[in-house]
Amino acid sequence: MLTDLSKNFTDRTHSALLDWPQRYHIINGIARGLLYLHQDSRLRIIHRDLKASNILLDNNMNPKISDFGLARSFGENETEANTNRVVGTYGYISPEYAIDGLYSVKSDVFSFGVLVLEMVNGNRNRGFCHPDHHLNLLGHAWRLFTEGRSSELITEPIAESCNLSEALRSIHVGLLCVQCHPNDRPSMSSVVLMLSGEGKLPQPKQPGFFTERTLVEANSSSIKNTSCSVNDSTITLLEAR
Repeated sequence: MLTDLSKNFTDRTHSALLDWPQRYHIINGIARGLLYLHQDSRLRIIHRDLKASNILLDNNMNPKISDFGLARSFGENETEANTNRVVGTYGYISPEYAIDGLYSVKSDVFSFGVLVLEMVNGNRNRGFCHPDHHLNLLGHAWRLFTEGRSSELITEPIAESCNLSEALRSIHVGLLCVQCHPNDRPSMSSVVLMLSGEGKLPQPKQPGFFTERTLVEANSSSIKNTSCSVNDSTITLLEAR
């Protein structure tokens, strides 16, 4: 029997039962799954809609990347492509894809980084609310990181019992993955090594789509034809010529 990872962000009881070793196992499993798609499969595959509801968990909490309806395969020497029709889910789409229609393996890396921060915090990036500011989850994680308070991002049910060094390292890696410029983001092979290693990590730069408002403004001014799913609905934004 398979369940989707998004239950951890809609069912608080289910989320509380998912302890840190399970979360860390899921994070590492997703990373290795993306590495296979990007590097080890016969064709390089870009998923383009990596999100919590497209990660299925088996009874042993092993993650399975699902729903390849929007995926694109690349030849051996291809690394990126451009489209006039952007598809995906708000909150997970990378800036260069949402604004310019440019997608690559680094687009999936951005989505993975969002997933990591969601796994640590227990809330979705899109719709995230905090009493002290109007930042989304990426902005909140970035603020805490720059202030040396990343431990405050860890969700309460696991905060006291989790492996703090693993959780902080996961947050750091997540922020490296959601950096604004794709060239700054690590490859998935580097991500797998960073998650499993103990060496010093590079300092991340500011995330892309720092707030939800930034995403809305970028879409309204730059995207001519966009089809994106928000939760289970689909919307299309058209810009007048």
